[in-house]
Amino acid sequence: MIDWFSSFLDHISNFLATRKGLLPLTGILLIVLNFVLVSLFPDWFLARTNLLLHLGVIVALIGQMLAWAL
Repeated sequence: MIDWFSSFLDHISNFLATRKGLLPLTGILLIVLNFVLVSLFPDWFLARTNLLLHLGVIVALIGQMLAWAL
């Protein structure tokens, strides 16, 4: 299990090292999608809880930290 996880992290870090803006861009897209959902469908669960907004901020921050580290 540990060897598989280590190999997985190696592959992910190699993938993200060449695509440093992928996670922040994904986070921004999630934030924009949240804005659209709140505007068009205010009674949906995703719109009421702002789940995509929170997920987008977390993904964008993690992406910034990984881009800086890699």
